[in-house]
Amino acid sequence: MKIWKSVLFWVVAIVVMAVLSNVSGFGAKSGTFSNNQMAFSDFMNLVESKDVESVVVAGHDINGKLTNGSSFYTYAPYDPSIYETMRQAGVKVEARPVDNTADTFWGVFVSWFPMVLLIGVWVFFMRQANAGNSKAMSFGKSRARLIENMKKVTFADVAGCDESKQELEEVIDFLKEPAKFQRLGGKIPKGVLLVGPPGTGKTLLAKAVAGEADVPFFSISGSDFVEMFVGVGASRVRDMFAQAKRNSPCLLFIDEIDAVGRHRGAGLGGGNDEREQTLNQLLVEMDGFDENENVILIAATNRPDVLDPALLRPGRFDRQVVVSNPDLRGREEILKVHVKKVPLAKDVNLAVIARGTPGFSGADLANLVNEAALLAARKNKRKVTSKDFDEAKDKVMMGNERKSMAMDEQEKMLTAYHEAGHAICSLNVPETDPIHKATIIPRGRALGMVQQLPEKDQYSYSRAKMLSRLVITMGGRAAEEIKFGYDKVTSGASSDIAAATKLARAMVTEWGMSDKLGPILYVDNSEEVFLGKSVTQNKNMSEETAKLIDSEIKALVSEAHESALKILQDKKKDWEKLAKALIEYETLSGDEIKAVLRGEMPSKNQESPVSEEKRTKSSVPEV
Repeated sequence: MKIWKSVLFWVVAIVVMAVLSNVSGFGAKSGTFSNNQMAFSDFMNLVESKDVESVVVAGHDINGKLTNGSSFYTYAPYDPSIYETMRQAGVKVEARPVDNTADTFWGVFVSWFPMVLLIGVWVFFMRQANAGNSKAMSFGKSRARLIENMKKVTFADVAGCDESKQELEEVIDFLKEPAKFQRLGGKIPKGVLLVGPPGTGKTLLAKAVAGEADVPFFSISGSDFVEMFVGVGASRVRDMFAQAKRNSPCLLFIDEIDAVGRHRGAGLGGGNDEREQTLNQLLVEMDGFDENENVILIAATNRPDVLDPALLRPGRFDRQVVVSNPDLRGREEILKVHVKKVPLAKDVNLAVIARGTPGFSGADLANLVNEAALLAARKNKRKVTSKDFDEAKDKVMMGNERKSMAMDEQEKMLTAYHEAGHAICSLNVPETDPIHKATIIPRGRALGMVQQLPEKDQYSYSRAKMLSRLVITMGGRAAEEIKFGYDKVTSGASSDIAAATKLARAMVTEWGMSDKLGPILYVDNSEEVFLGKSVTQNKNMSEETAKLIDSEIKALVSEAHESALKILQDKKKDWEKLAKALIEYETLSGDEIKAVLRGEMPSKNQESPVSEEKRTKSSVPEV
C-alpha cells in the first residue's frame, strides 16, 4: 500500500510540473497580451485602416494594441512586407527575441522521461527482489517477540489463583537471586507448564511474569512453528533458543503448546513429519547435551492429555502449574480487579455476585462486569447497580432475551408446560441444585429455560445426583407427552435428549456407574485428525461390550423418563399451577415459583399487577 502511494505521488508531481511548464511556456510566447486572438487577415485590414497603435513582435507571434485601447494577439506568417506595411501605417513596432527557455526545458524533460521511468521501474523491482530474498532468508527464523514497553501487568492484577502465583514467583526469584537457591543444591527449573480450562488466566499469568521479571521476555504461539515445509519449525525452534541464550537470563513463553507438542506416532495414517520434527527439536533444546542455563520456558495449554510424554517429564517441564476455575473467594477477588474502573452503586455486593456465579472462569467474570457496564450505559445510568449485574448474569448464562420473537398461544402454552415439567421434577428428586429462574421468553437458541445454580462450589458429583439430573432433563419431554399426547410431542426436547444421552454415556463409560459393566473405563477421549476430520479413538472394547454400553445408556435414559412421567402425574396440580403462572408472568425466580406452588401471588406482581384482559387472554383451560 505504501509503495502504491509513493508511485501515485510521483505521477501527480510529474503531471503538475508538465502543466505548469506548458502554462509558463504559453505565457512566454504570447508576451504581455494573451487575450483577443484575431485572424491575420483581420490584423492586416486594421493596419491598413490605421486602427493599430503598436505591436510587439517575437518571432511569428504578434501582440498589439488598437487605437481604442483594446489588446489583441495574432500569428503571422513569414512575410518581410508586413513590416513595411506597418511602418507606412504609422504603427509603432517593437521587436523582441524569442524566449525558448520553456521549450528547451519541456523538450529535455519529454526526451529524458522514458529513460527516467525505465530507471525507476528497475529500481522498484530490484528493491522488491531484495525484500523477497530477505523474507526467504528469514523463513526459518524464530517469530518470538521480545516484550518491551508493554502495559505492565503484575501479580497484583492476577487474582483467584494464589498457588499458581506462588510457584511462578519462585521462578522469578530464582532468576533475580539464583545464589539463594543454589547454595542448597537447587537447580533452576527448565520449564513450567500452565494447565487449565480456557479463560482461567494462563496467558494473564505469563504477562504478569513478564511484568514482574527484570529479564527479557519472549512470547510466541505454538502454531508459529508449524509450516507446510518440513524442517522450518525445527529451524525456528533452534533460532528461538539461540536468541534466548544471547539474552539470558530470560523467559520464553509458548502459548497453546499442544499445537506442536502432541503425542508422536498417534496419528491415523502416519504422523505429521513437520510437527514431529519440530517437537523433536524442542525436546533436544530443552534437555539435550547443550545446556540452556538461565533460560526458562513457560508454556500454556488446556489439553495436557494430548501432549507427548517426553515433553512432560522432569528435566523439560519440571513443574506443572494447574490454573483451575476460581473458588468463591477467588471469584470475589477477580471481580474486585475488574470493577476498579467501573463506578458501582451502593447496592452492589461483590460477595453475593461471586456466590451466584459458580463455575465461572476469570474470562467469564470479566465478561460479566463488562456486560453489566454496557447495560447500565444503555439506560444512561451513572453507576452500575445490582440489577444490572443480575441482568448481565442472565444474559451470559442463558443468552439474550428475544422478546421480538413472535410465539402464538399454542406454542407459548407448550413451552410453559415443558419448562414447568423441568421445574416440578427438579423440586421432587432426591438431590438437585436450587432453581434460580424459569422463563418462557426465548433466550439464545432456546424457546424457554429453567436455570439451576448450586449453593456452593462442587468438585465431584454423586450417582444419586446424576440420576436426578437425568430425571430433570427428561421432565420436559414427559410433560409434553402427558399434556398434549404421544403423537403431539415436538422437537423442543432435542437438546434435553442430547444432554441426557451424553450424561448417561459418561456415567456408563467413564464414571463406572453401571452395575452390569462395572467400574471400568470403556472410552478413550483422545482425538486425532485423519483426512481433515477429527477421529475419536475407541479401540478398547468388543462389539458385545459396545452393544451392552448402548443398552445401559438406553436403560438409564428410559428409567429417567419413566420417573419424570410418574412425578408429573403425582404432582399434576402443582405442574398445572406453575405452567399457568409461566404463561401469565413469563419469567419466575426460584422464590416466586415456591410462592406460586403455595398458592400465593408472585411478589413482583403486587407492584405492577397484570391486567384482567391479559390474564383472560393468557389463561389455559383445565385438563
